[in-house]
Amino acid sequence: MLRARTIFSILLVAFAIRTAAAQAQRPAPAHVEKRIDALLAQMTLEEKIELIGGTNSFYTRSISRLGITSLKMSDGPLGVHDYGPTTAYVAGIDLAASWDADLARRVGASMGRDARARGVNIVLAPGLNIYRAPMNGRNFEYFGEDPYLASRMAVGVVEGMQSEDVIATVKHFVANNMEYGRNDHSSDVDERTLREIYLPAFEAAVREAHVGAVMDAYNLVNGEHMTQNAHLNKEILKGEWGFDGILMSDWGATHDGVAAANGGLDLEMPSAVYMTPETLLPAIKEGRVSVATIDDKVRRILRMGIRFGFFGHDQTDPDIPLYNQQGRELVREEARDGMVLLKNKGGLLPLDKTKLKTIAVIGPDAYPAVIGGGGSSLTQPFNQVSYLEGISNYLGPRVKVLSAVDSVPAADVADKTEFRTSSDGPIGLEGEYFDNRDLEGAPAVKRVDPRIDFEWGDGSYAPGHAVDNFSARWTGYYIAKMTGDYTFYVSADDGVRLYLENERIINDWTAHSETVDVATRHLEAGKPYAVKLEYFEGGGEATARFGVINTAEVLGRETKPLAARVDAVILCVGFDPSTESEGFDRTFHLPNGQDELIRQIASVNKNVIVVLTAGGNVDMTGWLDRVPALLDAWYPGQEGGTALAQILFGDYSPSGKLPASFERRWEDDPAFHSYYPQSDKRVAYTEGIFLGYRYYEKSTTKPLFPFGFGLSYTRFQYANLNVSRRQSDDPDSVAVSFDVKNIGTRAGAEVAELYVGDSHSSVPRPVKELKGFAKVFLQPGEMKRVNLMLNRRSFSYYDVKNKQWTAEPGEFSILVGSSSEKIELTGSFTLTKAGPSRALK
Repeated sequence: MLRARTIFSILLVAFAIRTAAAQAQRPAPAHVEKRIDALLAQMTLEEKIELIGGTNSFYTRSISRLGITSLKMSDGPLGVHDYGPTTAYVAGIDLAASWDADLARRVGASMGRDARARGVNIVLAPGLNIYRAPMNGRNFEYFGEDPYLASRMAVGVVEGMQSEDVIATVKHFVANNMEYGRNDHSSDVDERTLREIYLPAFEAAVREAHVGAVMDAYNLVNGEHMTQNAHLNKEILKGEWGFDGILMSDWGATHDGVAAANGGLDLEMPSAVYMTPETLLPAIKEGRVSVATIDDKVRRILRMGIRFGFFGHDQTDPDIPLYNQQGRELVREEARDGMVLLKNKGGLLPLDKTKLKTIAVIGPDAYPAVIGGGGSSLTQPFNQVSYLEGISNYLGPRVKVLSAVDSVPAADVADKTEFRTSSDGPIGLEGEYFDNRDLEGAPAVKRVDPRIDFEWGDGSYAPGHAVDNFSARWTGYYIAKMTGDYTFYVSADDGVRLYLENERIINDWTAHSETVDVATRHLEAGKPYAVKLEYFEGGGEATARFGVINTAEVLGRETKPLAARVDAVILCVGFDPSTESEGFDRTFHLPNGQDELIRQIASVNKNVIVVLTAGGNVDMTGWLDRVPALLDAWYPGQEGGTALAQILFGDYSPSGKLPASFERRWEDDPAFHSYYPQSDKRVAYTEGIFLGYRYYEKSTTKPLFPFGFGLSYTRFQYANLNVSRRQSDDPDSVAVSFDVKNIGTRAGAEVAELYVGDSHSSVPRPVKELKGFAKVFLQPGEMKRVNLMLNRRSFSYYDVKNKQWTAEPGEFSILVGSSSEKIELTGSFTLTKAGPSRALK
């Protein structure tokens, strides 16, 4: 570890030198603007309009006669995605779980080097949307629930990437907190909540890191598409924050050329469909769009090209290897530092390899490697290390590492299941089909379906009937051939509800791509069980499959006996790109019968370590009490298997902390009643600022695992808190210092978290809010003094009436702890005068 820390120090110095050099080499602002003026003067209006639309999916347009070259983009944020094999970094939420802003900078710089090796000018990363609920299909790309933590990660990644002369793009601006209905649903958020929860990470990226590009989200905010939302794009982003870079659309997120032009959008991607000469030239002639508006857009594109030295310069750096060995080491560090140990009953971990003879590494995520969630962020690495491979490689031939293929045949179950139309009737289910999505009125078609195994694609359930927005209901009976536990599978695009004996056992009544839902129940042999499946299709492709299988078959014939005879089981469960992805919201429960898999394995082996792969929390109520250890690995990138082995066997002590509160039940979440729209495609953020730990702090409902929580293999002690006003240009600058000591027997890192509480405010405020943190590495017995700074913004709320950040005079609590729930040291600071807050941090 000492060698690793030395390398870290060297890399940090190198990063600082590189950043300073890059900034020194960039042309002075006055020179940039003068060159822009000269180029604008030579451009025709048609050329200007053509420049504000993309081309060939990932490029800006060029004007060769003026030396304006095309800028090349790549998807992110888990790596430089679009040009062949690359480094596959950990998911954003995994990086956030490290609570290490310096690590974020090094990751950004490494990704920047990957971009330069491929000639990429602009990387579409990082993602900064807030974790509002665990089902959001893109939570894994983002930095968790807290705006301060997300801000620090954002600044780190952006500064690192742009130090390599690659433009970062923060996305998706703003309130893109669900994949369900992302293209046409409105996030209805009050101004204070926007300012305090959903905007700060973007603000920090702009004001502190000077990010070169921002991407507008697909969704609407308060009833207006983001690509034409003048309040957020022009008044706040460009006006108040002074953003001088490129505001681009997400791919296909533009809906109205004139509204987008006037609403602040600079670049329509991936091509001009609405902001075209055919639309904008008449609008300019009629006075509905000004030439100055077009010029500003062009100016911003030119500004970034000139500032970063792209025009007339080949971005491809042949001296940077495509196969990034330093990147591999960095991903390994990322994965280790982000893994969060949530449970370790009896000190089962770390495992002692000298005492092991045989272990099992099993579960759906054991092999092959699951490096990230699905969608545009998923990269193709040169190589990847699965959990099975990482553990086997680590242990070598001395310890026998066994595995088994866990058969969860969701795609095949429907074809093999026999239902009956009545308790003694023929094979099949009674089907009723409706040409609406709500099962309303008389059925348009009634028939007996021998199997529920339909893949209609873009077609209809029957000729001449609806191809979109239709629904179906199937009723009948299932008769088990032998007594035991049975797993009910429904695989559907879009929503389903399943009832067994009038009990609703699956409730997934939302639009999404094909998703597997499961429920397990005990059935008696020969008894007819009434089943009812309801389904709706809401647009796009249509799929519906339904089947039942004995749970023993789900586990496979070898898995349970294998687990019973080994010293320990590493049980790798969770999601993968097919079950957690951009484009749809995932389930809260684990997919494909995995809850039952955990219960079955835990019943035959007392040393089960569950390793969870997911972009956020899952329902653990059915199995957490049955297993002694739980490690959240998130999506650990290409080196996840190696990193996991190093944590499990104690080469490194886990140091990750949760970047989001983990609720016991979805019903406990503050967004439960308003995450999905009640009507009219409007999603009301009724919880306001009381999201995550801000809600649980004031509620009698408590989370399963609190924000900032994470166990270690060693123990830490806090002492000697000092809070004092610092003599500086800011009269309200506050210095907070304290000691952290490693009182255990192993080296390890502790994340010390600093919260501020305001109990005297004239408006409702959270009990406490994160305003600082530090990750401290300590040898056994070592103590370090931690120094953190607060300023007036740290004590402020957003005053909607006066449109400014305001800190009210009075006494504020200063709270230092190892999680949001475990406060170790308390102090106070008295703010003596009121006034606006301008500082960002």
